[in-house]
Amino acid sequence: MLRYDLHCHSTRSDGLLAPAEVVRRAARRGVDVLALTDHDDTAGLDEAAAAAGEEGIAFLPGAELSVSWDDHTIHVVGLGLDASCAPLQAGLESVRRGRDARARRIADALAQAGIPGAWDGARRYVTSERLVSRTHFARFLVDAGYVREMKDVFARYLARGLPGYVEHAWATLGEAIGWIHAAGGVAVLAHPGRYRLGPDGMERLLAEFRDRGGDAIEVLSPSHSAAQVARFAALARTHGLAASTGSDYHGPGEGWIDLGDLPPLPGGSLPVWSRL
Repeated sequence: MLRYDLHCHSTRSDGLLAPAEVVRRAARRGVDVLALTDHDDTAGLDEAAAAAGEEGIAFLPGAELSVSWDDHTIHVVGLGLDASCAPLQAGLESVRRGRDARARRIADALAQAGIPGAWDGARRYVTSERLVSRTHFARFLVDAGYVREMKDVFARYLARGLPGYVEHAWATLGEAIGWIHAAGGVAVLAHPGRYRLGPDGMERLLAEFRDRGGDAIEVLSPSHSAAQVARFAALARTHGLAASTGSDYHGPGEGWIDLGDLPPLPGGSLPVWSRL
């Protein structure tokens, strides 16, 4: 049985390893098919593809797109993308411009909360000038001693209603799915268990995702408990969506799951790679 890992990040967004290093680590850990899915960027795909060829593993070009839906920020992973697609690149560029503006507003909000120097602090952890994310602010806040762990940053500062949170409009769900499909890719709703939606809200999200052409749900994710894995596998079947798997790996020491650590998809799931 092939081992798939279809969600991970490199220094081209907010990961800690260069694209080639991510691929080499995945190969060492037994991954047979890897997708690099940096946030709103495809700049690392050529390097990763070349490394995959050297390591003898299959590679899927991807990206993780930021989306606004019903006052929530959600993420849609595109798999099997043609990175030269003009509509995709124009869409990603528009999202990245919005990211920069949001980052500056986060720094201002943290300053008002009594945390000076957050902009320069976050930028010390930036590995791609094309993207400053909440993860970079989180690393700054941990290393500066404001919180003990990365997860505490979001619980105390960066989630909705907290001092470092700012509202922002990303791409719409229809736009993101459209860009992915224009590039010949498959659209996957990433880590649905992370979204603070009740049962009715999740049903509405999945129904709209499906109706706008979405293809799959990320069933296996480090964000999901065993009960959530079973729930999202069932919801995928109910909505006629395929199931995907991804470690959401960002680098050594961040998160409890490494590349290739997730188990096989639950029985009865339609694997997303059957649609690629």
